[in-house]
Amino acid sequence: MTEKNREPYPLRLKPIFKKRIWGGQKLREIFGKDIPPFEKIGESWELADLPEDKSVIVNGQLSGWILRSAIDIYPKEITGNENFSLPFPLLIKFLDAEDILSVQVHPDTQTCRRLGKGEPKTECWYIIKAQAGAYIYKGLKSGVKRNEFAQAIKEGTVEKLLKKVLVQAGQCHFLPAGTVHSIGAGLLIAEIQTPSDTTYRVFDWNRVDEKGNSRQLHIEEALESIHFEPTEDDLSVTTEGRLVDSKYFKIDKVHQTDSCEVLLLPGQMKTLIILTGQGKIVSAETTEAVEFHSGDIIVIPAAYEGAIRFAADTEYLNVTI
Repeated sequence: MTEKNREPYPLRLKPIFKKRIWGGQKLREIFGKDIPPFEKIGESWELADLPEDKSVIVNGQLSGWILRSAIDIYPKEITGNENFSLPFPLLIKFLDAEDILSVQVHPDTQTCRRLGKGEPKTECWYIIKAQAGAYIYKGLKSGVKRNEFAQAIKEGTVEKLLKKVLVQAGQCHFLPAGTVHSIGAGLLIAEIQTPSDTTYRVFDWNRVDEKGNSRQLHIEEALESIHFEPTEDDLSVTTEGRLVDSKYFKIDKVHQTDSCEVLLLPGQMKTLIILTGQGKIVSAETTEAVEFHSGDIIVIPAAYEGAIRFAADTEYLNVTI
């Protein structure tokens, strides 16, 4: 895709790996990611457009371009909207929770305005792998009030006020902004969220890093951000079909069998998260193909026309905005 030849094609992006105190090596073991060996890599940012982290295209004529720059030059071809508003409205990650994450919360728009800082964040977790007995914490137990929660933070007893949920592979958990939460150990997760890295920690299980330092907590900001009366609909769990249907993004879970072909017609940009299987995406106009395997993220431009050909039974998430 150049000024002279604007034919769109599926875009592959370079992952951005994040070392985390709770991370492991499953991204290498399960997906073959080229992460640093012997380091605790907790996150692979597969699609990002944040001030400090921006995805880079690694295939085709736009190889080496920042995704944001490509959209800025070719907004209609990639997004379907000549006046597409940047930053890109998604942040997609793989999370390897070898150990439990901190108890945390992300603010909503109103809280960001009230605090005068931060970016709102709504997210969902698709459980890819889960060891026996794996769990998450998702929301507060019924009736927990702000003063009670603040006292539990001081006493180090936050856990007893959280909803503990046993999880299995194939589940999708939606977490709107304002939901206090934590991911337990033994989980590999695809996280789809709005483009924000604003996280307020309220409890970190009394851990210290390799230098003996505790991670920073953000208690006042967290207390301002938590929704102490969430609805049950906010904490829904889905496993098939349309997993998420929010104002921020929509996610569909798709299964295709070996040797199946799915047509791709122009009209809407799609982001595919390949969970299992493999195949290739072929253009209706050229002989060029983009291959994919489990653990790949592919952005299909709105103007692209072609087909997905599956070389094995494949499961993937189709994310649209």
